[in-house]
Amino acid sequence: MTAASPLIAFAHVGKSFDDGRVKAVDDVTLDVAAGEFVAIVGGSGSGKTTLLRLANRLIEADSGSITVEGEDVRALDAVSLRRRIGYVFQSGGLFPHISVGGNIGITPKLIGTPVPDISARVDELLDLVQLDRAQYRDRFPHELSGGQRQRVGVARALAARPRIVLMDEPFGALDPITRDTLGDDYRSLHNKLGLTTVMITHDITEAILLADRIAVMRAGRLVAQGTPAELSSSDEAYVSELLRTPRRQADRLRVLLPREAGA
Repeated sequence: MTAASPLIAFAHVGKSFDDGRVKAVDDVTLDVAAGEFVAIVGGSGSGKTTLLRLANRLIEADSGSITVEGEDVRALDAVSLRRRIGYVFQSGGLFPHISVGGNIGITPKLIGTPVPDISARVDELLDLVQLDRAQYRDRFPHELSGGQRQRVGVARALAARPRIVLMDEPFGALDPITRDTLGDDYRSLHNKLGLTTVMITHDITEAILLADRIAVMRAGRLVAQGTPAELSSSDEAYVSELLRTPRRQADRLRVLLPREAGA
């Protein structure tokens, strides 16, 4: 892999279900550069989550190729591939019968990290995601709020020091204040740790606020990609429709929430 090569590359990727009757991903080509934060947006059934799951072989592509860190994923052991890529689920995806510390340390344990090193890494990550060690290390997932579970989910995804993190609607189930705070906190971690992040979201506003670049999918196809500013000048009708919502909301908010005098 050369310095200019993408860290993740989808080339003419296709994936169908129901004996080919449902084409979930249709000839998608998308590169993600090292250090980039890419959001994939689109409505339900657009293929965005399927595309994400293809990257670490949770499902297998029918056609095209996918490379991660310059290697064709089909040539890699699927389990080893997943252990070197962080993955954050919408609900946190925590094991309910395992403590917070156990959840965070599970991947380092599976790859043979010494127990003292795992313990130190758990403490380091709890600090990183702003959860007090003494208060949260021994708790179980059902004892946490939704936002706290997602912070633990992020910590677990980072435990094996991956270069790449995949996030599937990571903040979608949270209340607006927690969602906004956690999104900003993760973006700071992305920058601080030099991560490469691909995030699935149905919320175009969230994508605009967090991502460097946005890929727009519809009916399995990649219909547009670019920075928020580049998408704002797109002549693709679906992109214009997506961007109309945050613009309309901003206009309404300006009317409903006028600034106080002197503000």
